[in-house]
Amino acid sequence: MIRDSDKQRPHERLEVWRDAMALVESIYRVTASFPDTERLGLSMQLRRAAVSVPSNIAEGSARRSRPEYLRFLAMARGSLAELSTQYEIARRLGYLTENDTDTDLLDRTFARLNALIRSLGSSPRVGSQTPALHESQISNPESHA
Repeated sequence: MIRDSDKQRPHERLEVWRDAMALVESIYRVTASFPDTERLGLSMQLRRAAVSVPSNIAEGSARRSRPEYLRFLAMARGSLAELSTQYEIARRLGYLTENDTDTDLLDRTFARLNALIRSLGSSPRVGSQTPALHESQISNPESHA
């Protein structure tokens, strides 16, 4: 396992990853009460979309280049949008009641993910040439295998 001196992987220090993990836990809890007819339907879709968000954030942070990191963060944002839509469908179908905590967590995760994407997308590159593929463009390059 690759860990830094704080005994955490780089993605584990990201607030957006922590929020996304809390969102996964919440989605698993609320979908546990869905009707049996939704066990392989909307419940499973919500869970998969939720799990995809922190997974893509983690995978992106382990990539060796900024463009790859941004691509995985974009996938995480897409999964978050999918999750938000599915959550609203479940609410409209009466499987969920309005839950301000989940809504706030979704909104906060979107905001933090967008902020991270903006910060990586607008960061100036060091030097005038495009770095070699083996050079990391994200912080903590020793975290990459």
